[in-house]
Amino acid sequence: MNVLVVKANNRPASEAISSKMYETFMEAVKGAENLNVTTYDVFAEDTPYFGQDLFNAFGKLQSGAELTDVESRILAAKQKAMDALTAADVVVFAFPLWNLTIPAKLQTFIDYVYAAGFAFKYDAEGNMIQLMKDKKAIFLNARGGFYSAPEAAPMEMAVNYMRNVFGGVFGMEIIGEVIIEGHNAQRDKADQFIQEGLRQVSEIANKLVLQQA
Repeated sequence: MNVLVVKANNRPASEAISSKMYETFMEAVKGAENLNVTTYDVFAEDTPYFGQDLFNAFGKLQSGAELTDVESRILAAKQKAMDALTAADVVVFAFPLWNLTIPAKLQTFIDYVYAAGFAFKYDAEGNMIQLMKDKKAIFLNARGGFYSAPEAAPMEMAVNYMRNVFGGVFGMEIIGEVIIEGHNAQRDKADQFIQEGLRQVSEIANKLVLQQA
């Protein structure tokens, strides 16, 4: 089984809980002979932001015109992200809630792969068809406040967004989700919240290993 782990926080694990969740998952699957685990670090990859440069590059490819450096880079980055997703059976996302949403670099990765004909398509009647129903997704998310409460849930646009993209549009089956929250809001209980969440991360990783044993 090919497992792609998308790491979306460049802060050290000593400071960032989602980075610690990533490390916990990787430690749990380390040495599993039945899993081929690769990491796509959105902050380490060369990922020019999605915009007109990409559309200029598409036009130049059709006309045969010479690409600029940024146009070449963005085409290569988009293809690398798509290839990584294509090869994966399971995609694990480790990401924080930053300012009510996901980090911009993770959004860029999504922009690269959120493509008609690749992740979804439309039929003759205009209905959307999911093209990644054979893949599975796991979400590992950390947020310092409490957003599971009904009054705060509508403000949370990280996990909800990821569910809608990868589960809703792409059609992946979401087989695991761990959210560590409230560690900044209730610092006296922070260690309790974090340790319980990390235990759940290890549990999900171990289950993945055992399923393929």
